[in-house]
Amino acid sequence: MNNPSAGCLLAGLAATLVIIALVLFGYPQWRVYSQRLSGEAALAEAQSSRQVAILEARAKKESAIALADAEVIRARGAAQANQILQNSLGGPEGYLRYLQIQALQETKATLVYVPTEAGLPVTEAGRLESAPAQ
Repeated sequence: MNNPSAGCLLAGLAATLVIIALVLFGYPQWRVYSQRLSGEAALAEAQSSRQVAILEARAKKESAIALADAEVIRARGAAQANQILQNSLGGPEGYLRYLQIQALQETKATLVYVPTEAGLPVTEAGRLESAPAQ
């Protein structure tokens, strides 16, 4: 056994056996460690996604509350404006007459139905002007 190549061969064989032993025993441990880290990363991502969803829901809720408050304020303002107009025009009937006049001005209607004493409208009164004389 004084042969130096035999010593190198034994050292190489021993190193190979040590590497195989490390692979056989170390690889399963490394896989467990790797899977544990993957699980922790997935859990952290899920928790982060949950927190984002909760914050978005809170933001939507606050936005809805603010929009509802704004709508209530707008409605109160419109109601007060209507009340002021109604009172200045002599009550609800005067206000309705005012709204009717405004609507007629906006539509620029050429034909208007006017109620008569009996509650029946005078229909197509404008045709009499445009009818040819006989």
